Amino acid sequence: MRADLPTPLAARERPTARRATAVAHPNIALIKYWGKRDEHLVLPRVDSLSMTLDVFPTTTSVRLAPEAGQDVVTLDGRAADGEALRRVVDFLDLVRARAGTTHRAVVDSENTVPTGAGLASSASGFAALAVAAAAAYGLGLDATALSRLARRGSGSASRSVFGGFVVWHAGSGTPQEADLGSCAEPVPTGALDPALVVAVVDAGPKPVSSRTAMRHTVDTSPLYEPWASSSKADLAEMRTALLAGDIEAVGQIAERNALGMHATMLAARPAVRYLAPATLTVLDSVLELRRDGVPAYATMDAGPNVKVLCRRADAARVAEAVQAAVPAGTVHIAGPGPGARLSDEDGR
Repeated sequence: MRADLPTPLAARERPTARRATAVAHPNIALIKYWGKRDEHLVLPRVDSLSMTLDVFPTTTSVRLAPEAGQDVVTLDGRAADGEALRRVVDFLDLVRARAGTTHRAVVDSENTVPTGAGLASSASGFAALAVAAAAAYGLGLDATALSRLARRGSGSASRSVFGGFVVWHAGSGTPQEADLGSCAEPVPTGALDPALVVAVVDAGPKPVSSRTAMRHTVDTSPLYEPWASSSKADLAEMRTALLAGDIEAVGQIAERNALGMHATMLAARPAVRYLAPATLTVLDSVLELRRDGVPAYATMDAGPNVKVLCRRADAARVAEAVQAAVPAGTVHIAGPGPGARLSDEDGR
């Protein structure tokens, strides 16, 4: 039995909080996670690195309901059903197994970021759920163990447990060894003052889920393995650039890593294409900014929306240029944000 997880007996002896509320923020990967080597344990094929944002928080409350026959889950004011409900219930089953109880729960989660649009709503959502559920069920986990737990709900959620720049280790060895080693930790940085300008060109849900798209890409794209290999080198260079406080190197590495990931999807058979015409328009505006001497670099997740890394001092100019390129879109400026944490119902 691992030291960071209680035995079922110890969990039964520990009083539970009964109710807990947590807040977590999304993170945007600068070195991407794309593809799993173990679907059940949510073990990625490569390490990844991200920046947790100070915008778009998710607030999630978990209340134990011993008298209930099933979990009750509300997402953004509506009763969850289908795949969304299944994922939450499966995650709660994992928490219950570790806590040594069968008590059901009432979960209420509110996103301030569009769900399923490639804006990391699952990262903030499952990070908040992990922190709230672990507290409500009395698991008493530290941040590393919470990151490991959050990973089981959504891989990128492991990174949102921490603030600022974060690396998620893929883990190595047997599945059991990799399960223990696959967690996130903060990354040291030099004198950076970064911003991410988030251009929402389409807030609707993606036509193909990330889970389905990454599985299809790994299985069919001839470009996947070369990208995964190059991503390992990108990560090493990214950590060096962050420590040096070199925003231009950070941006260059992030942009090439993201474009490479989308290339693997376009080469899948049949292709998976998330990039929309408005996406390309934003990318062109980023190139124009660089031609004008503004160090701005794009990254995209599994969706059409673009995030532009720049210096905080340049963020307003970058946001203005991006908004002019896509007048129908919405633009937000984000900085490095905090890790997931417990709060009261007023958000304190």
